Amino acid sequence: MQKATVRFPAPPRIPPMRILLLLTLLFPPLSPARDVQDPSPLVDKLQQYVTRFNNDDEELYANIPNKDAFDFLEKNIPLFECPDPNFERTYYFRWWTYRKHVKKTVDGYVITEFLPKVSWSGKHNTISCPAAHHFYEGRWLHDAKFLDDYAVFWLKKGGSPRRYSFWIADAFYNRHLVTPDKKLLTTLLDDLILNYQAWEKSKRPDKTFLFTQIDDRDGMEVSIGGSGYRATINSYMYGDAVAIARIATMAGRSAVASEYRAKAKDIKQLVQTQLWDDKAQFFKVMNRDRKLADVREQHGFTPWYFNLPDKNKGYEAAWSQLMDPQGFHAPYGPTTAEQRHPRFQLSYKGHECQWNGPSWPLSTSITLTGLANVLNNYPQNVIGKEAYFDTLKIYTQSHQRKRDDGKVVPWIDENLNPKTGDWISRTRLKQWKEGTWSAGKGGKERGKDYNHSTYNDLIITGLVGLRPRADNVVEVNPLLPAGKWDFFCLDNVLYHGCKLTIIWDKTGQKYGRGQGLSLFADGQRIATAPALSRITAQLK
Repeated sequence: MQKATVRFPAPPRIPPMRILLLLTLLFPPLSPARDVQDPSPLVDKLQQYVTRFNNDDEELYANIPNKDAFDFLEKNIPLFECPDPNFERTYYFRWWTYRKHVKKTVDGYVITEFLPKVSWSGKHNTISCPAAHHFYEGRWLHDAKFLDDYAVFWLKKGGSPRRYSFWIADAFYNRHLVTPDKKLLTTLLDDLILNYQAWEKSKRPDKTFLFTQIDDRDGMEVSIGGSGYRATINSYMYGDAVAIARIATMAGRSAVASEYRAKAKDIKQLVQTQLWDDKAQFFKVMNRDRKLADVREQHGFTPWYFNLPDKNKGYEAAWSQLMDPQGFHAPYGPTTAEQRHPRFQLSYKGHECQWNGPSWPLSTSITLTGLANVLNNYPQNVIGKEAYFDTLKIYTQSHQRKRDDGKVVPWIDENLNPKTGDWISRTRLKQWKEGTWSAGKGGKERGKDYNHSTYNDLIITGLVGLRPRADNVVEVNPLLPAGKWDFFCLDNVLYHGCKLTIIWDKTGQKYGRGQGLSLFADGQRIATAPALSRITAQLK
């Protein structure tokens, strides 16, 4: 028996434009703002971290209190995600602590180092020693007012910029590379020049030689190398001379620019000829008798923070000491002095802060910023991305303290035992006078939430690799070694007036925007690469 054939009527013909309209209604296209990952999951992650930090915190001191922390951070910070919970937690923890130091005063906003009042601070409890780090870290905040006010304070409203070494012009200029403000910079130019001239008068009595500095005024008391012609102060003055020259060029003051370029050139030549020890292959302290110290100290890496050393001259050999366990490498390091030296020590006697061995976040920040410059700007085969990642990972893991109840909580304090991770000054101060914690030295938990270093700037400009520039080109060169992480996302980055997102997605499955490295500006993809490599794009 023959089967009946069932015939369905042909579907009505729908014009192509109607099909397109129907698809658009069913599946609306992503708007430009959604051409990257929806930021709400990262905002939710920020909320979770803030809640956790608040719950674990003994809130002893507050400028912006914990109850307002999420609101402040949601409005102001780039958001970060990665597969390593230590990096991610520390990133948000450091923003959470930075927020505590944003202080509103009658002179506008300032950024503090210590939360409690300390006797060696200046007006509004400010201290110049870490102030450049405040600008490098805080330049990623969205609201420019905080650092605008802080910049004016140092030069016009009672700040004491020369109480400690402070690379102020360099800090202002590098902040400008993220949040351009020609008017503010050029308005402060004459004050920056006067500040530089005052340094020359007090710390460069021999105008044909280098600047001198007491190690304590570098914030590096009880150092092995001691006081004298130090790589720190001379690198800082080099950086400031370069920055003043650039700001003068912006202001159309060519004679000033030429004068300060000449000053920078002079310092560069003297640092390289006088402070470099050929035998030790390291920049060292020279005492006032003009003899080099017999010790390598971590601050010998400072010249690279400002790209001071000439390329292709062999100075990068110094970096072989960073990962050497007889040099500066340690489980909670790097150390502030080489460990092979007979005077290296980790003392719990005498001054509570000694820079003859303990690890110090301020110096670690300078070292890692300098290393990022080496890896980006210097042709060499001494050190690579692995060393940057491993040192940053050690630094990351040092951000903790085990409480008396056994719980491990995020923590940043003053000086660190590089062997055990103990916060030395905290241990010392607590032993001196239980309860009051030595009120004359700041009181209970003086060093808690200590704001004397960078961390997030190292993630943004180093690990993720957003390299601030004066032009309108966005440059990204991640220092994350191949094979370490399958993904990361840095979102909500305010840069040159645009919102940037940088995504690394090895498989393309995490964020659904394709495999590899992608750069977005205001939601539009502007550059991509299949692997972790340097990419650039022009902003509109």
